[in-house]
Amino acid sequence: MATPTSSPPPVSLPAILAAAPHRLLFFIGALNVLAAMIWWTFWLFDPTPMPVNWVLGGWLHGFIIQYQMLPSFMFGFLITVFPRWMGQPEPTRWHYVPVGLGLLLGQALCLYAAFSGSLLALHLGVISTLMGWGQGLMVLGLGVWRNRFKTWHAVSCLAALLLGFVALALFIAYLHTLDLRFGNAAIKLGAFGVLLPIYATVAHRMFPFFAGNVVAGYRAWRPMWLLAAQWPLWLGHVLLELTHLTAWLWLVDLPLLLLALLCLWRWWPRGRMPALLRVLFVGYAWLPVAMVLYVVQSLWLLLGGELVLGRAPLHALGIGLFGSLLVAMVTRVTQGHSGRPLVLGGVALFAFLGIQVVAVVRIVSELLASPYPGFQLAALGWLLAFTPWVLRSAWIYLRPRADGARG
Repeated sequence: MATPTSSPPPVSLPAILAAAPHRLLFFIGALNVLAAMIWWTFWLFDPTPMPVNWVLGGWLHGFIIQYQMLPSFMFGFLITVFPRWMGQPEPTRWHYVPVGLGLLLGQALCLYAAFSGSLLALHLGVISTLMGWGQGLMVLGLGVWRNRFKTWHAVSCLAALLLGFVALALFIAYLHTLDLRFGNAAIKLGAFGVLLPIYATVAHRMFPFFAGNVVAGYRAWRPMWLLAAQWPLWLGHVLLELTHLTAWLWLVDLPLLLLALLCLWRWWPRGRMPALLRVLFVGYAWLPVAMVLYVVQSLWLLLGGELVLGRAPLHALGIGLFGSLLVAMVTRVTQGHSGRPLVLGGVALFAFLGIQVVAVVRIVSELLASPYPGFQLAALGWLLAFTPWVLRSAWIYLRPRADGARG
């Protein structure tokens, strides 16, 4: 007589979330995609110059986006793929749960400070973020050390995260001293010292790989000199901004533009491709757009003009490139690592198309005589575009894999 099989014991939500690094850290990042922009939208409709003591509102917005929201996704992805890139054992919960808890607590405290004006909460939030970031650095750094620095994509990402750790320390110094030089350095390091190097490195490693898997006859192109050529240019951009030599940014931004166009031309598949792949290259196309705006603004300043484009180049980069590829890459990882088909889906497509509109609105707003309504519309558009995507993604992260596998 056959013995009846017992059903598997129920799994708690914390256990499901902690089952894989991308689950926990993507979940935290997804929550902050909405939470951070809810506060910023409120602030745009009722702006105060200094929402937390003497901390500038725009800098607080930049800090949360650059060092909390987007890095939650980046750490989730990198802790997942570093062992695969370097042929090492999978990370355990002890490796990535402290990263997630540090970033989660840091984001919660900073947003509480943004709403309440508590300087103490802001201090504690940044310190918590620094501790979570440091744990992530240690986990990834030990992997690179064991690999003897042989995997250049891992080394490049680690170098950017080290700069992010320095920037977090500078922001803490800013909070303690109210020295604007520290705050300015922390914010300026974010885009070209941390985020763009990681996005570009991951694109260099993964985009040709993804295309080669689904496009017949595709030939992957990812020479290592491409990474080596961009790092001095990224750092040069940061240095020129920190020294207020904006009129000379074209010296580094023009080569970055040419390299971005070269990558887009060489990487773009010539054959038919699924939507989940196409959005990667459409999103990457925002990089040359952003660099064109940076070059035009720099040359205009060099010729004696004014800062006519304002923050349009930064938002072409931040919303256009970072926002688009956030949807494209996170959707791909979420689908694949949850045991679901590798398809874009209607919800992700809505988010991706929405973020294209938001980027255009935010950029054009800089050219208007009264830009604030455009800023407000872009913030509301961000919430509209991302809300269904965040809810669906969070629902997936809180459920076991659809195929019954671990992770």
